[in-house]
Amino acid sequence: MQPVGAAYPDLLQKFAIFGIFAIGFNILFGLTGYLSFGHAAFLGVGSYVAVWSFKLLTMNVLPAVVLSILLAGVFAFLIGYVSLRRSGIYFSILTLAFAQMSYNLAYSVLTPITNGETGLQVRAIRDSAAVSLRDGDVRVIDQALGIQEIGVPITNLFGMKMSGFPGFYFCAVMLIACFFVAMCINKSNFGMMLKAIKSNQKRLNYTGIHTRPYLISAFVISGMYAGLAGALLAVTDPIAGAERMQWTASGEVVLMTILGGVGTLVGPVLGAGLIKYAEQKVSSWNEGILHNALSFLPDGLEDFVVGTVSLFVGEGWHLTLGLLFMVIVIFLPGGLMEGFRRLVALFTRPRQGGTPVSVGQAVEERG
Repeated sequence: MQPVGAAYPDLLQKFAIFGIFAIGFNILFGLTGYLSFGHAAFLGVGSYVAVWSFKLLTMNVLPAVVLSILLAGVFAFLIGYVSLRRSGIYFSILTLAFAQMSYNLAYSVLTPITNGETGLQVRAIRDSAAVSLRDGDVRVIDQALGIQEIGVPITNLFGMKMSGFPGFYFCAVMLIACFFVAMCINKSNFGMMLKAIKSNQKRLNYTGIHTRPYLISAFVISGMYAGLAGALLAVTDPIAGAERMQWTASGEVVLMTILGGVGTLVGPVLGAGLIKYAEQKVSSWNEGILHNALSFLPDGLEDFVVGTVSLFVGEGWHLTLGLLFMVIVIFLPGGLMEGFRRLVALFTRPRQGGTPVSVGQAVEERG
């Protein structure tokens, strides 16, 4: 699997983390049809809570993960309680507004907590109480247990360092657990109610079913998934910045879900992997790499092809992503999963001999 990034644990970690993010977003968007443009706020909250857990409690990742999920859920409940009073485009705009408010607060008013544009980082244990918590950590649990720090503090799981492949394995286990929970939700009565809301919410209201509690629950669960993804970002790289709460991060998870297949279980994971692979690989291609790959062409043609292709790679890789998104939306509205189903149907379709008979011909023959 080295051609798809198996030799790069950092890339594999992103596959797993943003797969969790996309699965959680799909619980809201894919099952209820409510499109949120503010899920990056929960991603940022999860990162900040995790880093503060490392600074105040312990470098062990379990408390950080648990606290991030819980506080992201509380934050999602507060935003969802207000935003879900509206539906459609108004709901989307409200979530976007809340996310941008959170982003700006992290840069300005909440600087003592977030450390502004510098970002919040894990530091060595401070020697004096006069040192601020942003510049020195306390880690009361680690100190109580007599854990000694050597060099730069690194996150761990009961002593196992969460860097490299061990960090990916931890994220992969979290991804499998989150996928299983999403599968259970999809098959449960609660999941069926969410699908009914997407199908015809007004009809449910007319039958006397109060849909708002189901929507808030789905929003909170989705926010908790995003909080977990944010915590894992801090686990693999103990730093939290406000850029994780920017609207572009919310738009990215929308692209992941649509590319993979809205409402499917595997689709959002595939979409997340595709975008993160393109971000890591296609963005690293430069003219030198293109010249080496196309050296078999004549000189004039090689220069022309390299000059054209270079517009869509490197710094211009977003053009490639945009074209791919257009192709998917136009020809495969159901995303990559729809393309996979079409291929399966193409090769498994039973072949029948003879000329096909229309329904009208069959009726005339019976008549």
